[in-house]
Amino acid sequence: MPVQCVVAVLVVITLGRPILFRQPRPGVNGEIFTLVKFRTMRPAQRGEGVDSDAARLTRLGKFLRATSLDELPTLLNVIRGDMSLVGPRPLLESYLTRYTAEEMRRHEVKPGVTGLAQVSGRNSLSWTDKLALDVKYVETRSFALDLKILCRTVSRVISRSGVTADGHATMKEFRAGESEGDTQ
Repeated sequence: MPVQCVVAVLVVITLGRPILFRQPRPGVNGEIFTLVKFRTMRPAQRGEGVDSDAARLTRLGKFLRATSLDELPTLLNVIRGDMSLVGPRPLLESYLTRYTAEEMRRHEVKPGVTGLAQVSGRNSLSWTDKLALDVKYVETRSFALDLKILCRTVSRVISRSGVTADGHATMKEFRAGESEGDTQ
């Protein structure tokens, strides 16, 4: 809680209010819930050169994302039952219509704060690899695997590896039928 208070104050000083970013995301069975995170970006201002994620991401935002401190409020989603600690990360609602039937299996379980794709490369993975790992998690999930993922998450957060895709502030937009290994 003290860390969240410090981050909240820094967000207010750097970005103003609101402190939290809220966005509808699909959860288990594709049901929509509101994901809560700390804000890391300025509002989009079309026509003023501040509409891309890279232009909107603040220095504090880059740090919060690199250290995953922006994710601390998602623990509220876990407490509410919208998310689990481990599972496929909840992606954008607009992606629901873009998944293949196999990729859609990622919604057979609650989304997680961390997951197999996050500890296997995070945003440095192609969408093909990331979604395949999400389905692999669904097929092989167990308490032992969750513990392994949680332990690997600590290592990944400390090393700050895989936070961004090459040439992107975070990850490029998912498009159906993306070719293998395409992360740009």
